[in-house]
Amino acid sequence: MSIYTATIRWTRDQSTAFAKGQYSRAHEWAFDGGAVVPASPSPHVVPAPWSDQAGVDPEEAFVASLSSCHMLFFVDFARRAGFVVDEYADEAEGVLEKRPDGKMAMTRVILHPRVSWGGGAPGETAIADLHHRAHDACFIANSVTTEISIELRPA
Repeated sequence: MSIYTATIRWTRDQSTAFAKGQYSRAHEWAFDGGAVVPASPSPHVVPAPWSDQAGVDPEEAFVASLSSCHMLFFVDFARRAGFVVDEYADEAEGVLEKRPDGKMAMTRVILHPRVSWGGGAPGETAIADLHHRAHDACFIANSVTTEISIELRPA
């Protein structure tokens, strides 16, 4: 078993009308390795000026964590199979929508990986197998009920 931590910090701006909901939701995420990330609710959920478009919002972080986990397994499985990955880029997107029960949820995440290979690239079947194995192994994908699909992009 492994434990992962994040410290979330928010401080109220004393000059705002807190009781009226007129306060900044900008905050920060601090991680055990020392990284500190500016965070905010999505401007789609909380409009400016009460959100900070420059901050990472939880929905973006959710999509990024799925994409990052998939990429890490994909690259390692490719290496183990004898392939060389020169570059991996993914313009992942998540869909936030109302579920049938009326609750908002990230219902789908679509990964759009673009892989550049050093040496010979594997065939389409091998690439599909690497993505399938990466998806099956990804801890984050195994932790959620969101539909995750992979739509390959040419290098």
